[in-house]
Amino acid sequence: MKAMILAAGKGTRVRPITYTIPKPLIPILQKPVMEFLLELLRQHGFDEIMVNVSHLAHEIEGYFRDGQRFGVDIGYSFEGSIVDGELVGAALGSAGGLRKIQDFNTFFDDTFVVLCGDALIDLDLTAAVKQHKAKGAIATVVTKKVPKEDVPSYGVVVTNEEGKIKSFQEKPSVEEALSTDINTGIYIFEPEIFDYIPSNQEYDIGGELFPKLVEKNAPFYAVSMDFEWVDIGKVPDYWQAVRGVLTREIKNVNIPGTEVKPGIYIGLNVAVNWDKVEIEGPVYIGGMTKIEDGAKIIGPAMIGPNCYICSGATVDNSVIFEYSRLGEGIRLVDKLVFGRYCVDKTGAAIDLQAAALDWLITDTRNNHSEQELDEHQVIKDFLKEDN
Repeated sequence: MKAMILAAGKGTRVRPITYTIPKPLIPILQKPVMEFLLELLRQHGFDEIMVNVSHLAHEIEGYFRDGQRFGVDIGYSFEGSIVDGELVGAALGSAGGLRKIQDFNTFFDDTFVVLCGDALIDLDLTAAVKQHKAKGAIATVVTKKVPKEDVPSYGVVVTNEEGKIKSFQEKPSVEEALSTDINTGIYIFEPEIFDYIPSNQEYDIGGELFPKLVEKNAPFYAVSMDFEWVDIGKVPDYWQAVRGVLTREIKNVNIPGTEVKPGIYIGLNVAVNWDKVEIEGPVYIGGMTKIEDGAKIIGPAMIGPNCYICSGATVDNSVIFEYSRLGEGIRLVDKLVFGRYCVDKTGAAIDLQAAALDWLITDTRNNHSEQELDEHQVIKDFLKEDN
């Protein structure tokens, strides 16, 4: 069976991570989110998968390649052009990307599934497709009920008694919401859907295709299902997702590594003296990371591989990406450290280099970091003596 993963977006709401990592490759404890989607699709018999790519397309294609090691076949549809020898993305919109593939060569010749590439889901796709076919639908949106107070964060789907979609509400207030069923970005289509999608233009599934289906009174339905769905569309969502995996609130993601103490998981060759550090789980520490004596780590927290946590540093309820060095005495609470950026759980980011703090949080691969840190320590000691 055939499916498509939407992976062409720039991921602007997940910056600064998506400056260098496309959204489908954002890791949930070292495993890209799109890899979880491939596993789900394969589990339910979807083994021919198209992926539209644009922003950082080479990163996605280089990781997943033809899909063999994931037990599926993957094809890619690039949206953009080459300018001065460089790939320049120009996304066609979710529906436009589908149409481009179909116009190239009729690929979607039977019922197919479309998934957004930036969510963790644990859905019975087989059951969803069965309901889609039972209704005789040309298009189906898989929805999920949320508490009414959470409705303003999502797109709401409004249906009649038979489940036929009447309208949509984009992030309505609690008072205005006509439903608590939200759009999860999981769609089931019949090939006839292409009668409603124009060729050679940017076209969006949610903003343009779906309103047209409602207007034309097409057989367009919602299927409400109870399943695990974790959107990582924004930095705070990602921070919560990692936290949810560590606390076991998200059950379909295993914590990697070896559990050396209750709630403390480590990768290969982590250098730490357990008697001289304070670590409270749940915590994951990636391979080849060094934790100096006197450091403090309070979970839920993730420290990526090849990091260096100096003596006196505190990591509390935070996510630290790979190759990060945290200087002596630094205290990070509810933060995400990614490269030259430090982000709080609301998504507000500090450019450490611009703020002249890159000597305190830096890259472990920087050959000059030790010397620079020593120079800053000399200055700090001098100032103490001067006082």
